[in-house]
Amino acid sequence: MELRNYWRKLKTFLKTLSLQRQMMENLVIAKARQDALQRKMEDRRLRLQEEANRRFAASGAMTAEEQEQRILYTNVLEYEQDHDWPKLWKAKIKMNPDNMNLMSELVSCLFSHSDHPVVKLLRKLQYCIYNELYPIVSTSVQSPGVEFRPSLSSQNLQEQDTPRRMSSSICSHSICTEPSLSPSHSQDHNVHEEGETTVDRENSFEDLEQFLSQLNWMPPQDRTDDCSLNPEPQTLQSDQGDVQILELEMRALKDHLKAIVKDIHIAIDQLLSLCLLSFECLNTATSKDLCLASIEEAFFTPLWSAVMALFRKVNREREQAFVASVRLYRDASPADFGVPLKLFPPEGRSPQGSYPYQSAVQELKLVIKDCCPQRKLDCIVRTLRLICACAEDYRCLHEAESAPKTAAIGADDLLPILSFVALRSQCPQLVSECAALEEFIHEGYLIGEEGYCLTSMQSALSYVETLHTGTSHLGT
Repeated sequence: MELRNYWRKLKTFLKTLSLQRQMMENLVIAKARQDALQRKMEDRRLRLQEEANRRFAASGAMTAEEQEQRILYTNVLEYEQDHDWPKLWKAKIKMNPDNMNLMSELVSCLFSHSDHPVVKLLRKLQYCIYNELYPIVSTSVQSPGVEFRPSLSSQNLQEQDTPRRMSSSICSHSICTEPSLSPSHSQDHNVHEEGETTVDRENSFEDLEQFLSQLNWMPPQDRTDDCSLNPEPQTLQSDQGDVQILELEMRALKDHLKAIVKDIHIAIDQLLSLCLLSFECLNTATSKDLCLASIEEAFFTPLWSAVMALFRKVNREREQAFVASVRLYRDASPADFGVPLKLFPPEGRSPQGSYPYQSAVQELKLVIKDCCPQRKLDCIVRTLRLICACAEDYRCLHEAESAPKTAAIGADDLLPILSFVALRSQCPQLVSECAALEEFIHEGYLIGEEGYCLTSMQSALSYVETLHTGTSHLGT
């Protein structure tokens, strides 16, 4: 009996030894495979890095910008080693190099892959711009009893490194007259002095536009009453120190805006360069335009509300002037603006409840609802086209017996009509929108019809701004 128990224990012990030996062998094999895989990945990384070095080192010593592009290009090469769709698209484009629809589909496909280096860079650059905007914009939208809440999205960019190529901190470009204007202050202390409210700035990136709409934020110019537009003599005798502080604040805001505009241009140039590095087939004039349009739409969509809030702070006085003119002349007719009688409907010929050029006014109001600069400019172009179409219809009402042989509207008539349309829109934000479009629309688009339309709109807005002062008179 004892011998049988002994043999049973011995068998169990031998089985345990055999199992442990097999586990050790498996561990050794797994370790060897892991080392081989790491060597293979390292060899691939070095090979791709050498390929990137050959591409960027042709001109000799690399600049800091070229070094960064080399790193990004290496990431693109590594991504293409692990994914097949870029190769398939390059093969499609090679077979149909002149197919613009295919190019457009490629760009859309590129921005739909969140793990591609281009999209990762997009998110990093967006966060960098937001990081500069937040300290300024948050002081505008914050109101008593309302707190910023953390983002509903679990994804944020606080774990990603901010690119170093952006221009230096906006605070270094300005004279900060109060801590709330300093980005570094908000980065180190995410606390608003008013109410000691803690703000999770990194987590609120994706919800900033929603915050601006939920808070029903209106800049001071939209709430300006008649008294503030026509101050009493005693209000003009303000303390000289307060005036200097206001001037310093405005100077700081303008410097902030200038720095952020510069950073946005740098960011878009970086994204376009990386897109062209990723897909050389996009390096044609038409394909570049398609790519740039997609970049701007993706870049500005989550940021435009914050960017526009800063533009409106800088253009506060101009928007105040626009509001004052609207209050004085909201019931003015096209004739009051000097529009010839033949270019608006005869009395009694308009449908009840409508007014001349109403379709153009409705189209112009759509400018403030979009988030892409190019689409906003297209909206302004459509507004001027609608003005021309309406003017043609109105002239036909006056001259029904003869078909028109020339254009109904000339350059001298366009500005008065456009001023009437701008005033009837009652949108002071158009002043800041057009100022932003002038900064962000590519120069190539400002040469032809688009540039003419934007310039005309800015002239009309400037004219409306001066109406309440009495220096400009309707009809002159």
